[in-house]
Amino acid sequence: MVDPTTGGARGQLDPPPSWAPGGHGPDEFDYRPLRIDATVTRAAAATMLAVRAEFAGWELARVLRFPDGSRRVWLRRRRSPGLLPDLTP
Repeated sequence: MVDPTTGGARGQLDPPPSWAPGGHGPDEFDYRPLRIDATVTRAAAATMLAVRAEFAGWELARVLRFPDGSRRVWLRRRRSPGLLPDLTP
């Protein structure tokens, strides 16, 4: 039996790079998997994801809904080059 909380039989947490539309490479996006419990309403889940999108720059990449009502969600955002440390003392 496949456990949906562990990412399935493969045990993967990150979605395959082929999910990136437009032929974006696997290093162009950061992915964050989330599990939303079955007790969370659709409206509450939408609000939670909207807050992450607005304030942290995440967008919805994929949603899987399981027979027990729980959801597995992958968020993605473009990687930004890290800031270089200040070299002055």
